This record gives sequence, structure tokens and C-alpha cells, in this order.
Amino acid sequence: MGGMTTFFIVMLIAMGAYSIAPLRNAIGSIADLIFGPMATAIGVTGDMGNPSLWAVLILILAAITGCYSSLLQKYTIDYEKMQVVQAKMKDFQKIYREATLAGDEKRLKKLNDKRVRMMEEQMEMSQEQFKPMGWILIVTVPIFIWMLWTFTNMQAAFDAGIIEVLPTITFPYMGEVALNQIAFLLPAWIIWYMICSLCISQVIRKALNIGGL
Repeated sequence: MGGMTTFFIVMLIAMGAYSIAPLRNAIGSIADLIFGPMATAIGVTGDMGNPSLWAVLILILAAITGCYSSLLQKYTIDYEKMQVVQAKMKDFQKIYREATLAGDEKRLKKLNDKRVRMMEEQMEMSQEQFKPMGWILIVTVPIFIWMLWTFTNMQAAFDAGIIEVLPTITFPYMGEVALNQIAFLLPAWIIWYMICSLCISQVIRKALNIGGL
């Protein structure tokens, strides 16, 4: 399963879990025991916290999830077999197209039988890509919910006057926006996390030879 697909599945599950208040608060509070100290160590929270470093923290979290999911996929999915199946399917499609254009009914009948077997093999390989998804969700969903939970609490603190500024990021064509402000249809922090996660994942996947998006 590519990085893009994995990311959107994680985002949808995390947002679904986040909509259930008891579950959201429980996961957010537990995850904060790990990521709260990390945020303090980086310098985004605490008495001398620097809000501008939130972009750095999100980058680090994206790197953690990108490395974890890519390595898990590397060692749970047979990518060599997948590449062989894809190559066979590509060659078959070429032969099938030539037979179709030539109107060779006898050859097409034989190819149709082979096509069924190849489609079944390809389906098996597609199902195999979901093998590591459960383990990926165990790590990435809590991280995503923690960020949702944290930015919601941060906005509440800002509205109450407890904190004076919200962390921001600068995007092309939009300029500086608060990380929890909508940018390109999603909160800016999600856009930044997505960019970081996908870019880092692609570098890792390329290095491990496990495919692209």
C-alpha cells in the first residue's frame, strides 16, 4: 500500500475516533505522556516555548510515522513477488491488446482463461498490502489524534486568553497562517504533516525499493 493511501486511511480513522469525545480524550491524554515531554524538549511548550518550532515537531512526528510504516511494509509484504506479478500483467495486457486488434477469437479465448487466473493473482497481491495496516494504525493513529487533541486545546487556551499566540506556518500563495487555520480545505497542520510524511516516506521507500505512492 502506498504512502498516500496509508496516510488518508490513517487520517479518516483518526478523525472518526476523534469525534468520540471519551475516546479522543483518553487517547490524547495517554499519548501526551509520550509526546508532551518531546514537545517540551524541542522547545514548543513550557515557560520558554517557541510556537514557531511546532512545524519542526510535526516534521519529526511525520518522520517517525514514515520510517515506521515503510519499514513495516518492507518486511511484511513480498515486493519482489509483487513486481513479478505486475510485470506479468503488463506483458499480458500487451499480448491481449494485440489479439483484440487482430480479431483473433481463438487466441482471445485462451487468453481470457489466463486473464482470470492473473486477475486472481493480482487480487491476492492487493490484499497482501493490507497485512501491515493494523500495526501501522497502532502507532500513527495515536500520533494523529494527539495532534488533533493538542491543537484543539491550544485554540481553547488562546480563546480564553491563557496563551497569547498560536503557532503559524507560511504557505505559498497564502502567506503566514495559524497551524489550526484552514488552508487548502484542511487545517494547516494537517497539510504540513501530509507534505512531510509523504516526502519522507517516498525517500525511505525509494531507498528500500518498495515502490512509490
